[in-house]
Amino acid sequence: MNTDDRALPVRGAEDILGIAADWCAAGETVAIATVIQSWGSSPRPAGSRMALTKTGKMEGSVSGGCIEGAVADAALEVMDTGTAQVLTYGVTDESAWAVGLACGGQVSVLVEKLT
Repeated sequence: MNTDDRALPVRGAEDILGIAADWCAAGETVAIATVIQSWGSSPRPAGSRMALTKTGKMEGSVSGGCIEGAVADAALEVMDTGTAQVLTYGVTDESAWAVGLACGGQVSVLVEKLT
């Protein structure tokens, strides 16, 4: 069997770092988003992760869906520049409604390129 034809190992849905490592090993450019702080009624606790690739693969969650699109946009920039970003969303932020975080909480997410 040619190694290019092997399937990636099956991993649990919460093994985001393992999935990201598999994507890197397969030649993908990968970013990891990690909730570093949350306050109030934010949908995911600190430590929650999401992995994204430049080709559009996504696994995990940092907000239950309400800010994933904005985080994905930032991840593309981080993958291009290699410069990590800390993103903060909350009800006191004018962008909260625009990205869908109207649940009453606040969340800070670190987005970094996996190398």
